[in-house]
Order: sequence, then C-alpha cells, then structure tokens
Amino acid sequence: MRKETIYDEQCPIFYTMNIFNHKWKIPILWQLFASEAQKLRYNELRRRVTGITSIMLTKCLRELERDGIIERKQFGTVPPLTVEYSITPRGETLLPTLQCMYQWGEEQLR
Repeated sequence: MRKETIYDEQCPIFYTMNIFNHKWKIPILWQLFASEAQKLRYNELRRRVTGITSIMLTKCLRELERDGIIERKQFGTVPPLTVEYSITPRGETLLPTLQCMYQWGEEQLR
C-alpha cells in the first residue's frame, strides 16, 4: 500500500499557507495596510496588534521580511534605534486577498 503525501511543495495553497504559518502575520499585515502611509514603527505595530508579545512580533516581522512581504528600514538615530516596517510591492499583491478574508469574516459574524 502506497502512502500519499498531503503536502505538495508545488501546490500554491500550501506555498501561501507556509508563508502565513502563524496566526499573527495576517493581523500584522492588516495593520500595515490600514496605516495611512502603510508604514509603522515597531512600537506602533506592537500597540496595534493587540495581544502579541514582543518576541512573537519580532519573530513574525523577521519571517515576513525574509519572505519579501515587508521591508525593514533602520534609521541611524542614536538611542533609541528607530525601525520602520512597510509593505513591499510583493506584499501589496496580498491586499485583495486580505480584503476578501475581511469581507467574508464580516459576513459570517452577522
């Protein structure tokens, strides 16, 4: 009897789910999209994403940056260090998907 693998590395859904493998990544992106300039500093993000710890925020931001979804810009200020996060052009392509998810959730909560 042959075992079939559920995970297919070439499957677009699994590829996407691998990028969003943590519950905090979508709220982080949603807050970046919702900000007026689509840029937020670290502490602003931490305040807006209710319930996230600093460690988890840092981990998720690093992974989103690694995947080319967000960009980290560090300013040369002497203490405190100023860091700003923004959506990359690749990340901007996710906005319609996030809007559909929001709309679906909103309809289900009625």
